[in-house]
Amino acid sequence: MAKNVAIGIQDFSDLIKKNYFYIDKTDFIREWWESGDSVTLITRPRRFGKTLNMSMVEQFFSVEYAGQGAVFEGLSIWEHEDYRALQGTYPVISLSFANVKETDFKSASYRICQLLMKQYEQYAFLRKSDLLSDSEKSYFEQMASAMNALDAPLALYQLSDFLCRYYGKKVIILLDEYDTPMQEAYINCYWEELVSFTRSFFNSSFKTNPWLERAIMTGITRVSKESIFSDLNNLEVVTTTSDKYALSFGFTETEVFAALEKYELGDQKEMVKSWYDGFIFGSQKDIYNPWSILNFLNKRKLGTYWANTSTNSLVGKLLREGIPSIKMSFEALLRGESIQTPIDEQIVYSQLTGNEAAVWSLLLASGYLKVLSYESYYKDISDDEIPKYELALTNLEVRLMFRNMISRWFADTGSDYNDFIKAMLAGNKKAMNAYMNRVALQTFSYFDTGRLPSITEPERFYHGFVLGLIVELGKKYTITSNRESGFGRYDVMLEPKNPEEDDAIILEFKVLDADEESDLKDTVAAALKQIEEKHYDAYLIEKGIPEDHIRKYGFAFRGKEVLIG
Repeated sequence: MAKNVAIGIQDFSDLIKKNYFYIDKTDFIREWWESGDSVTLITRPRRFGKTLNMSMVEQFFSVEYAGQGAVFEGLSIWEHEDYRALQGTYPVISLSFANVKETDFKSASYRICQLLMKQYEQYAFLRKSDLLSDSEKSYFEQMASAMNALDAPLALYQLSDFLCRYYGKKVIILLDEYDTPMQEAYINCYWEELVSFTRSFFNSSFKTNPWLERAIMTGITRVSKESIFSDLNNLEVVTTTSDKYALSFGFTETEVFAALEKYELGDQKEMVKSWYDGFIFGSQKDIYNPWSILNFLNKRKLGTYWANTSTNSLVGKLLREGIPSIKMSFEALLRGESIQTPIDEQIVYSQLTGNEAAVWSLLLASGYLKVLSYESYYKDISDDEIPKYELALTNLEVRLMFRNMISRWFADTGSDYNDFIKAMLAGNKKAMNAYMNRVALQTFSYFDTGRLPSITEPERFYHGFVLGLIVELGKKYTITSNRESGFGRYDVMLEPKNPEEDDAIILEFKVLDADEESDLKDTVAAALKQIEEKHYDAYLIEKGIPEDHIRKYGFAFRGKEVLIG
């Protein structure tokens, strides 16, 4: 009989004792311990079992769980007799930054101090130990009750000392979701303050800590060494492109298909594969995200489970406010195509605003993109080897997530956006102008938060607008932008999938040039002239679409004022 599937349980012993569905990942304990690495940073997308595995490691090694090895019986780690002797024998400090999602540095540092204070409260019995001097007991009391941002960097360093003296063994430190505060700091503009705080905290906890046995940090991204890991030369970094621990996070296809058979869902294998497969860790392909699989087994229904577990605020910000080339590449991804880009797995948050490769690196680390192929090339100046990847959206679930995200971008325009689309398809230029001016008034400001305001650089606006078209009209049209046709590059082309029923459409966008044009009518005329002179319709004509079934529109901009002709 198949076990019940529990959703959201992150406590290992709770999951095992209640006999819920579980795929054995305990061999990670052996693999990690035998690696001998001092400090290990493991990056994986969200909901891939990082927190559950950290709970598993804590409950295996911690003296707090001494004598409770029964929860590991029947699992792979318990087959090794020498590891049974290790269970419950080390002092372990375990904490998570998953809920440090504050909007300013003061609040973030306060939240981290609260988490560190709880660690001292957990080991309150140390205050009564004769191993601590009176001054150390006084220090312990202060850290447990009134820690501040100046105290925090040394908090784990000192606690490691106390625990090592008490138990006669060095400590294991586990820090889950280490980079959550980093992402919030970037979004809310207190990055530099948090970096300074975190660098000191990590240095004392993981680098200069003589009482540290081993440590694991987990997160979604590998934040650049220069930002917070500059002093940690003892750090082993395991990213999604590493072979190390490739099978320890996420479900393999063999594991997923076996589960589907057990739950009498074997006939759904291909559908499940198209929805949830596509993740690649190192050379291990066909990795599935556990959250979606568990929800599918529980609800027996396909859905966007993993994609809907986060607000995706950082991803949305980067795509919405990105330079035109980012939007153009994303348009290709939404059409099911791939892109080629260099990838640097060290995320430099300060570069995310204008560095296209940094954005794709973040999306790859976050699990939204998958690697189709890989090659290396060298920089001209430094001659450093830089990986270049062919990337695509990971699977159907991710594609649907982004489509929903883009739909929400245009939600503020209400019915005007949809009405504009209807008017454009009907060829009603008067209605198009009325609706588009209302759409632009609202949408311009939404896409205007970057460094290149769309009032003067309409490419930012219209590429966002094209993303909306892809979502709205993707079933009826193949939508492309900035592609070559004739003797130049058109702005937007809508190629009908059923040319017998629908006309093709070419859109050209221009900002009024005050030196050459007196008003927006002149700008519209210049846009239409460019379409004709550059023969942008050449591609459509080659595809067999008659000229009288190709509609051409010039969009003229002056600030937030639009004229379509």
